[in-house]
Amino acid sequence: MRAHIRRGLRVAIVQKADQETGALTEGVVRDILTSSPEHPRGIKVRLESGEVGRVRRILSR
Repeated sequence: MRAHIRRGLRVAIVQKADQETGALTEGVVRDILTSSPEHPRGIKVRLESGEVGRVRRILSR
């Protein structure tokens, strides 16, 4: 749910290239790219590292 995600939050995302394997990438949210309040595959974010993917886990609040 988009309301639970904010800038500066540490999350684990799955990048498009890793969707089949489910490999997760950890990082800190720089931008929230999904505008709708919910998305069936997860909220899309850009990490401070520049990587883009859908949030699978929130690691710290």
